[in-house]
Amino acid sequence: MIVFHDPAEVPDGFGPSVVAIGKFDGVHSGHRAVIDRARVDAATTDARVVAVTFDRNPLALLRPDLCPDDLIGVHQKVQLLAETGVDAVLVLRFDRELADLSPRDFVERVLVTALGACTVLVGGDFRFGRGGAGDPETLRTLGREFGFDVDVVDDVRAVGAGRRVSSTWIREVLAEGDVESAAKLLGRPASVWGEVVHGLKRGRELGFPTANLSPDSEGFIPADGVYAGWLIDEGSANGLRSGVRYPAAISIGVNPHFDDVERRQVEAYVLDESDLDLYGHRVEVQFVRRIRGMAAFEGLEALVAQMNDDVGRVRAALS
Repeated sequence: MIVFHDPAEVPDGFGPSVVAIGKFDGVHSGHRAVIDRARVDAATTDARVVAVTFDRNPLALLRPDLCPDDLIGVHQKVQLLAETGVDAVLVLRFDRELADLSPRDFVERVLVTALGACTVLVGGDFRFGRGGAGDPETLRTLGREFGFDVDVVDDVRAVGAGRRVSSTWIREVLAEGDVESAAKLLGRPASVWGEVVHGLKRGRELGFPTANLSPDSEGFIPADGVYAGWLIDEGSANGLRSGVRYPAAISIGVNPHFDDVERRQVEAYVLDESDLDLYGHRVEVQFVRRIRGMAAFEGLEALVAQMNDDVGRVRAALS
């Protein structure tokens, strides 16, 4: 898959292309429905399938007071879009220049000149151009002028819940620690991604060495607690990707037993591994099931007993 970060990077003659546009925060089941339709539309032609997205939520620039936390970062988004089978991703930098483009200028610069779009797919709530002036009907009008079709993809709705799959809903269930419901809406386990950094090494002293993720890791962190999940080692920034997946007991919170950690931490104990050196490695931590909430304990003996119980429950959850 090819990744572009500016329309100017797209080579001349790149099209024709079938383009799916969206924030794709989470690349959840609803987003995948749009991309799946794009792949179907391109199946009988020589067109490439391209996902057009943004390096941040547009609200981060336009209305930062209303901008929610991202479900995933740009690195995660590109990886997940690659897994959908698209041929290319164009990650647009959402800055003031892009925000001030008129709907016509956006279409002409990005969809027509750069990508040679023959079909463009969007969700029903898609808005584009200065002040959100453009909507799917605007896009259809411009499509007739510039020679591309527009396909508006219906929402994916959860049977029984009467609610469309959305990033908002996923954030809600993750904030409650319900990673199993989040996985159903995402179509994959919820996860965070980042570099393993040095911590206080208390876990090692207690017999449970943990990989501590950097505070600037990507991804929406679920509610505090202990989770069963997986740690996927992507290797160091300058080394080869390893892709090894390890079962892990994952702790999220400020460690109330010691009461001296100011920021929420994500740390993962890889089961049955005591000498694993992951410092400086980029890892993905996937959440499978919440084992319990976070709590303080009366003494180290009680804490270690609880950690042993946690590991047993994690092992059972992953078996």
